Amino acid sequence: MSDTPLAKMFVAFNNVLDSKVGTSLGLRKWVEKITYQGTYQGANLAKKSSRLFPKSNKQSSAQRLGDVKKSDFFDLNLTEEQQMIHQTIQQFASQYLRKNAEKINVDCAIPEEIVNEFNALGLPYYAVPETLGGVLSDKATVTQMIIAEGMAHGDLGMALALLTPVNTLNAITRWGTVAQQERYIPSFLDEQNPVTATIAINENVALFDPFVLTTKAVKNGDTYILNGVKASVPLVNTAELFLIAAEVEGEGPALFIVESSSDGLEVEAQNAMGLRPAALGNIILKEVSVDADARLGDNTFDYATFISYARIGWCSLAMGTIQAILDEVIPYANNRIAFGEPISHRQSVAFMIANIRIELDGIKILTQRAAALAEQGKPFQREAYLAAVACQEYAMNIGTDGVQLFGGIGFMRDFPAERWYRDLRAVSWCFNGMHL
Repeated sequence: MSDTPLAKMFVAFNNVLDSKVGTSLGLRKWVEKITYQGTYQGANLAKKSSRLFPKSNKQSSAQRLGDVKKSDFFDLNLTEEQQMIHQTIQQFASQYLRKNAEKINVDCAIPEEIVNEFNALGLPYYAVPETLGGVLSDKATVTQMIIAEGMAHGDLGMALALLTPVNTLNAITRWGTVAQQERYIPSFLDEQNPVTATIAINENVALFDPFVLTTKAVKNGDTYILNGVKASVPLVNTAELFLIAAEVEGEGPALFIVESSSDGLEVEAQNAMGLRPAALGNIILKEVSVDADARLGDNTFDYATFISYARIGWCSLAMGTIQAILDEVIPYANNRIAFGEPISHRQSVAFMIANIRIELDGIKILTQRAAALAEQGKPFQREAYLAAVACQEYAMNIGTDGVQLFGGIGFMRDFPAERWYRDLRAVSWCFNGMHL
């Protein structure tokens, strides 16, 4: 992978954010030119009924991103380009996500201004091969992990909402047929009206297993008939395109590209405890008919690998939120005086904070190892599974410890600890649908 174009774009954007004149019209246009982006319109319900996805009649090969150079080692240190990306994303997350997180957590909707600023980063272009209008030639899984981590450092729910369309694009780029790529990818790169898309894997069943789906897809000639209910789907009310997992009899799980205007498809909002900016909801499928070519990919599609990528994505989000807890709780414990001394002098407090750091480092090493293997085209399902197990075991407990360490104010909504707790509880069960 060549990080140089992406790094240059992020450096330029970083300079703009630091500049007092960064909001001036001329400078903003200059940044947009570098990142191939315009000021986007926010997602709205009107787009769902008005957008048409043209069918392609071209006969060619689907375009894929290549593997990066293979190695028996992986470096825990970020490259210079990745460090710049990390710093810029964290600055964006601090300025736009962290600052507005509480209000958006109540409203369950991200303002158009923040969506526009995020779209100005041009991230969809860095999920698409050059031959399809993007800027990449090789996979960028590690860099995408860094982006997800940095976004979640600002707010996990907002990071999920903003990254979900890019994640859907990643799946279509990685496995879509030539017809699917030519039909849908241009809509993601549309400067004036980018498509809002989401992934629907989870179901409202006890001990949900992504490999055992109650949503069914029955082959009927040249079509598939979908029936079932998908739960906890991000952006359910505004998405125009759904990537839905369903069980195909005799074949196992598969993904289907379903447009929101399809007959028999209904959506309903959920009043979720956490991840509220992502506006989670249910998709109800009643005899939804889709063409056979709506099934994602061909014989190259690997559902197990898709789920492994989702696990890397969720671990990346969790890492960002856990780091946010550490960044706040350490100075608080050092400055909070109780019984004549900082509470960090108490062993119970010091050990609790130390354990958070130890557990975060463990999750990070496992996740980065999985991402590095995936980027090189090597088997990585085992490493992704181990990272997910560690994340499921520790994330919710770390959220609980964060509230505990802040004491009484940790229980108040005026402080972020309770939001981190609610979001990290979701991480413990929502390991499907976040695809890098």
